[in-house]
Amino acid sequence: MASPYADEQFFRALLSKAVASQASDVHLKVGQPPGARIHGQIVYFRTDKITPEDTATVARLILANTDAAAAVDQLRECDTAYSAPGIGRFRVNVYRQRGSLAVVMRFIPTDIPSIDRLGLPMPVSIELTERRSGMVLVVGAAGMGKSTSIAAMIGHMNATRPVHVVTVEDPIEFLHRDNIASISQREVGVDTASFATALRSALRQDPDVIFVGEIRDDETMEIALRASETGHLVLATLHTSDAARTINRMLALMKGDAGENRVRIASCLQGIIAQKLLPRVDDHGLVLASEVLVASQSIRETIRSPEHNPPLKLLMEKGLHPYGMQTFALSVSALRDAGVIDDATADAALAI
Repeated sequence: MASPYADEQFFRALLSKAVASQASDVHLKVGQPPGARIHGQIVYFRTDKITPEDTATVARLILANTDAAAAVDQLRECDTAYSAPGIGRFRVNVYRQRGSLAVVMRFIPTDIPSIDRLGLPMPVSIELTERRSGMVLVVGAAGMGKSTSIAAMIGHMNATRPVHVVTVEDPIEFLHRDNIASISQREVGVDTASFATALRSALRQDPDVIFVGEIRDDETMEIALRASETGHLVLATLHTSDAARTINRMLALMKGDAGENRVRIASCLQGIIAQKLLPRVDDHGLVLASEVLVASQSIRETIRSPEHNPPLKLLMEKGLHPYGMQTFALSVSALRDAGVIDDATADAALAI
């Protein structure tokens, strides 16, 4: 019996239902019904359990126009994107578990959200976006909205600044249409071989702003730092949980003398926005809690010489005025005091 997923309309109807339910992700794994992450929790469709033939069929459909299409049976993992007309775009990871293929699809809205609509701290988020050079990092665990926040920042530039923005993504997520800015979007594996290769080339593409989808290795870190040191604004993401751990992760990815590396980071870093999405008390989705570091002179001194200066957390607590800095504790407490999250959610967020 043929898989029902061989009918592309059946598959798209499932995606449409998930999106209508405000799902952030769709999960297809053998032995369970299709799942969708809605407001942070995975729920399952009331339909048949998925078979190995089903996930293989979906993988072939999604990968039909990629280099991986001819080798689905040998595939172990693959990142790509999928567009469903009338529904939207999805960032897709196809992977193998227990010998069968599985698929996770992250929904990417077609509209570019605004910075204030996302609940990013204002006006500091816009001020960081308007810097002319240096490095701005948006960090957090997977699924915490980093890509969406970066898209909002680029959208703000697109609406306000006549600049050339070069993005390097794996895969391309939000699609930006040129407005005041010119935006060149490059996808690893399609338009370029790697993040590092694309970054080297970007420096010869007359960019004002470079977005690196993720800094994963020492080579990418080095080129991104070099770009920020030579008059470009570099936006990037890291899988770190807060500002202090982000500095440590940067140092871990850099070769050479640790003291010299601290000087480089202190010189080029403009700011860090760390994100956590928390369930709202009214069950109407998730709300953003954020930690913000702005590279004031005191922050730079602590990065250069942490043993002789106040800790970053203390400086961030004192840096609300005039810089707009805040710790997660301040952000979470404000959400709790406003009645947006409950005590249990607040306590759990601060315990991590």
